[in-house]
Amino acid sequence: MKYINIDYKVPFYNFALEEYLLTEAPEDDYVFFYIHMPSIIVGKFQNTIEEVNKEFVDSENILVARRLSGGGAVYHDSGNLNFSFVQKAFSNDVNNFVKFTKPVIGALNSLGINAMLSGRNDIVVDDKKISGNAQCYKNGRLLHHGTLLYNADMNYLIRALKVKDLKIQSKGIKSVRSRVANLIDYMETPMDIYAFRNHLLDYLKQTGHVEELVLSDDISERIEKRALSHFSTWDWNWGNSPKYESEKTAKFECGIINVKLNIEKGYIRELKIFGDFFTSEDLEKLETMLVGARLNKLDLEARLSPIDIGHYFNKVSNDEFIDLLISQ
Repeated sequence: MKYINIDYKVPFYNFALEEYLLTEAPEDDYVFFYIHMPSIIVGKFQNTIEEVNKEFVDSENILVARRLSGGGAVYHDSGNLNFSFVQKAFSNDVNNFVKFTKPVIGALNSLGINAMLSGRNDIVVDDKKISGNAQCYKNGRLLHHGTLLYNADMNYLIRALKVKDLKIQSKGIKSVRSRVANLIDYMETPMDIYAFRNHLLDYLKQTGHVEELVLSDDISERIEKRALSHFSTWDWNWGNSPKYESEKTAKFECGIINVKLNIEKGYIRELKIFGDFFTSEDLEKLETMLVGARLNKLDLEARLSPIDIGHYFNKVSNDEFIDLLISQ
């Protein structure tokens, strides 16, 4: 495994590095860590304006950035350590969070912290979330990255994010504050976040071969250009979400699926899918397939019969997705 020692504080640069490792770098296993300035990171398929408390974010100069992977919005600051793994993988490795969180959980356990994977993609301690994980699969490589709440400002986390009631209710909890915790509160001997990062790296070295990779000036320059030309743009981070007259939302095992539609004389004229799910498929293909269909069960069954919706939304059946579309 190659360890890349970088210190980008602005998320646009780390996401550009992830994209390079996922699509262009020589085939190998990679890992790097990063600590961001205060930022909201939204999932690839989320509607940013619905996830962010924009008034608070603007007043506090908090960055908003969209990552390559699915999943939900998270808050980053100098008390949040983030990790990225990029490895050769197969499409069935998508949603295999056990495999990719194992070394992180092992490192935490070695500090006497009783961490474990819970639910779809969270690492918890004492039933409180200390890490959210997300993935992106492309051309035989998988990006798995995650957060580690080490000593984050919980007040900012709670105020900066809009968390859907549906998400809170599905987990049987009353508030975000009661759900999350900082790792430093569970450590017998607290350390600063950089010493904590070094512990994670040392654990990886003890459990496998790790060597440092220094990026060339040319690669660093390409990453920085990509960060500025794409990942920092309004189009990528906020996008232009037109007004829709109909909205259908439900919580599945794969996450929340939110479909916005424009309907004319019973036909789907426009359709856009948002959510905090993970997928290895191109959502635009599915959206295009549905445009022009009648919004009734028989027509939708015929339109979707060539595909398995479970490939787009893990463990969701065609019937369940159609029921969502035609729900009142």
